[in-house]
Parts: sequence; C-alpha cells; structure tokens
Amino acid sequence: MPAELQFSRSGSKDPAIPVPSVAPSLATARACARRGWPVHPLAPGRKTPAANCSNCRGNAHTPANCPCLRIGRWCHSFHAATLNQDRIEQWWGQRPEFGTGVSCGPAGLVVIDIDAHGTEPPARDRILPGIPIGDQVDLAGLANGFHTLAVLAALRGQQSPADDTTTLRVRTPSGGLHVWYRATGNRQWKSSVGSSTGRALAWQVDVRAHGSYIIAPGTTTHYGTYTPVGEAHEPAALPLWLAQEMDRTGHLPAPTIPAPRPVPPRARQAVLAADSGHTQAERTLDAVLAPVEACGQVSEGAGFSDALNRAAYTIGGLVAAGRLSRQEAEQALKDTAAAARPGQELRIEQIIRSGLGAGLKRPLHATGRTP
Repeated sequence: MPAELQFSRSGSKDPAIPVPSVAPSLATARACARRGWPVHPLAPGRKTPAANCSNCRGNAHTPANCPCLRIGRWCHSFHAATLNQDRIEQWWGQRPEFGTGVSCGPAGLVVIDIDAHGTEPPARDRILPGIPIGDQVDLAGLANGFHTLAVLAALRGQQSPADDTTTLRVRTPSGGLHVWYRATGNRQWKSSVGSSTGRALAWQVDVRAHGSYIIAPGTTTHYGTYTPVGEAHEPAALPLWLAQEMDRTGHLPAPTIPAPRPVPPRARQAVLAADSGHTQAERTLDAVLAPVEACGQVSEGAGFSDALNRAAYTIGGLVAAGRLSRQEAEQALKDTAAAARPGQELRIEQIIRSGLGAGLKRPLHATGRTP
C-alpha cells in the first residue's frame, strides 16, 4: 500500500507513520485513485457527498444526462467519482476540507458495513432476513450488527467478517466497522444501503457495492476519523460463504425475468373447465400449477420461468375475479415453484411478483372474458 494510505492505526506503537507533504484529504484521494478506486468529494466534516451545483439542485435530471459530469464537476455523489489525477488535484487542491468517498462498484469493492447503534432489536424475522429464529432461542444481549453478523457466521460454521484479520477493516467514529473485500468473478453485487430490509445481510449489517460509496480510510469528519485496524492493508477476496449469503439475500441482480404473458386460449379454457363442483378452487389450482410442477421432473430447462410466469399471471386473474383466495393461491404457487426448483427462492419470488401483478389487472371470469 502506498505510504499515503498508511494512516495511524488504533493500538499502533509506531510513531514513524509517513506524513504526506500535501493536505491529508488530497493525499488520500490520490492514493485511492492510484489503487483503481474512483473517488468523489464528501461534504466538509460530514460523511455525505458534497452538494450538487445550484443548477442540478433546481432541475431534476438523471446523472447520465448531467452536463456537469462531462465538464468535471462533482455533482451527483458517486456518479462523479473519478480516477483522473488532474481532476482530483483540482477538487481537493482547491477544497482541502473535503472528505473522500470511494465508489464501490467501479472499484470492484464489496464492503460489509457493521453498525453499532443502540436501538431495540426488531422482530425475530428481521434479525437475519430469510432465516427464522424460533422463540426458544434466547436473544438476550443481542444489541447490534456485530452480534447479528456473528450469529450468521456461527450458523454457517464460519468466522465473522468483523474478526477477519486477512482483509482491510476500518473502524468508524460511531463504533461500527467497515470490512473491505474484493469482488471476484466479475459479479456486480448490489448495495443494500437505503434499500428495504429484505436485502440487508442482517440487522444493522448492510452491504456497500454497486450503487453506493464507502468512506476512505483516514477521512475525518466532525465525529472522528475512519481508522484502519489490524495489520491488513489490502481488501481480501470476498469469502465464498459470504458471497452465498449475499446471493441469498438479494445482493445480485436477478437474471432476466420474462415479461408477463397472457395464458394461451387453449390453456385458459382448460383452467376454466376445471372450475366446477365444491372443490373448484382446488381443481383450478391444480390445473394452473400442473405445468410448474412438471418442471420439477427435470433439473434444468423445461421452460420453468415461462411456466411460472404464466401460472402467476393466471392466478392473478383468478384472484382479481374473486374466484381464488390470494393468500392461499399465492402460497401454493410459491410452494410448487420451490419444490420444482429448490434454492431459487429469490428468482421465484421475482417472477411471481411480476406475473401476479399483471394478472391482477386482468380479471379472469368464468365466461372466459376479460373487461
């Protein structure tokens, strides 16, 4: 690691830490860019990006259409991040009070953001998203992200990233920890910062990757300095088990999901024909779910995505017409799909959401007509 990034570490007894000849903020930004980590300015003393220009603040537009980025302004947060040393010299040379943010996606970084906020834990189903925690489990003492991440790691028989001495770790002024890793395999991991709780890795544990930034080591805010801990100077490769957990919790872009498609007339009539007698709901569901269930006879292929999409669309139409209970039908759809393709719950949920939403707009009445 360049001397410019060897900031004083907590517990260090070596006073001979190199002192950069330029402003610390400029030295930090330069060094990060030399590592291939695009940087952008943070507001003085804060951990938020420097403010946009008045024109950007007053006129709504996407970063892709912003002329400011083309002429070297720092508008739009991490979208302005750069490796250009001349631009870095201009930004931090003129405003040495700026902090330094690193755009995680283009830098190929995945940073586990562990918080230590003193708040009450949420409901048990939100402690570890997707992993139920029974009432018999004693959660006394569970108070922050260090605890929940340790629980997740223990469940997988792994070491908590907070204790991973092989990679760069940075203590935050609030007592949290940023654990830096390198993305591998050209995977574009998604950030969970500011997203729904469903994508968080654990309670008080977020992921900073594509679509977010991380504060560079050595940056000082009004609340303190982001200080490296331990001896590791480099981000290590993202551990396989952690990558699997991130995939499970929705931190990878979903494969292409087919657009909602109406049910072909012949299949539609088969569904309608099943609608008779006191077991009409069961028969209807059986007819709708049969193609999805059939996909379970082969490990891959068989048009599973299309079959599931059509089934979800049909169920949406039947629910909209008042012919099926949404909760029961949707659960049967999820159960059948999960049985046909175990381990693909996230993709299944996305396909169902897409098809069901479209079907709810097109009620499927017994006459076979839609309004």
